[in-house]
Amino acid sequence: MTVLITYIANMVYLAVLGFIKRKQLDHIASVALNPLPTVTVQLPIYNEHYVVDRLLNACAALDYPRELLEVQVLDDSTDDTKEIVAQKVTQLQKSGLNIVHIHRNHRSGFKAGALANGLEVAKGEFIAIFDADFLPQADFLQKLLPHFENQKTAFVQARWGHLNRDYSLLTLLQSFSLDAHFAIDQLARSTSDYVFNFNGTAGVWRKSAILDAGGWQADTLTEDMDLSYRVFLRGWSAKYAGDVEAPAELPVSFTAYRRQQYRWARGSLECAIKYIPTIGNLNFLLRKNFKPHFISRVIFYIY
Repeated sequence: MTVLITYIANMVYLAVLGFIKRKQLDHIASVALNPLPTVTVQLPIYNEHYVVDRLLNACAALDYPRELLEVQVLDDSTDDTKEIVAQKVTQLQKSGLNIVHIHRNHRSGFKAGALANGLEVAKGEFIAIFDADFLPQADFLQKLLPHFENQKTAFVQARWGHLNRDYSLLTLLQSFSLDAHFAIDQLARSTSDYVFNFNGTAGVWRKSAILDAGGWQADTLTEDMDLSYRVFLRGWSAKYAGDVEAPAELPVSFTAYRRQQYRWARGSLECAIKYIPTIGNLNFLLRKNFKPHFISRVIFYIY
């Protein structure tokens, strides 16, 4: 009961904080990055034959200069997704899109391993990441990149939208929970310069920040949270762009939903175990920023 009360109190605090500082998100850097940077879009996929075609079409439609854009399909598939992707990539290459198909015959490191493998040959100064069930809108990069005006911004997280919000009661409840997470947790932490985590997809990273923090690591189930903590520990900052939405599909079965929640819960605990000793050696202000995040993430997924 004590931990639940602590969680509720923390969420109320963040809600009030987010409400007070909400107007800060209304300001997007008025001047676009000049010159425009190179961007690599990474698409980590595994047996996604039902949705991969629309994902690639959405990335091909991104409103960004072709000479500055690279798309990597990081494919660990063991089914016919590999053939579907190969055919689609060939088609898009003929249209002038700089897109490459990187297929691994193993799943070493799983998603973190695929991202790290692609990063080794990525040409972009910035790395955009989308999971297979996301559909980035054409103006995604144009809207998100101006948030990197500060050279110490490691990543910018966009808000998730929901393509199948009204499919069932389960998807509707999931949408409420995720909307609250972004509108309260991510908003308040971003505007207060508190620690918050990249959500694994629908965001952009500064490549140099990833490398500075040691790259993608596969020793936890939540490689996104793990890397987020490491960039903050290295002195980087991050932003949440609530004005930019990336629509995605929610899990439609309870089994898939529970599997997702278990992964997030276990990964949160693994990150807590990994970093709490390190955080204990930092100054009070940084501990103050980190500890509420550990509390809210772990308790949220437990309950």
